[in-house]
Amino acid sequence: MAQGSDALIVVTEWNEFKQLNMVKIKAAMRQPVLIDGRNIYQPAEMKSLGFIYRGMGRGYDS
Repeated sequence: MAQGSDALIVVTEWNEFKQLNMVKIKAAMRQPVLIDGRNIYQPAEMKSLGFIYRGMGRGYDS
């Protein structure tokens, strides 16, 4: 799904996406950029996993 990708954009709230193995996904990506269009992930958790995380409507925290 994310092999070699520069970014992952999530635009659904489906449970399947809430339960992804984010460690494996980050390892598969070329650049760990995650755009969360539905705010299904916690920003602090994604940052601790090493993602460059942006949630829609949450503002910008570098």
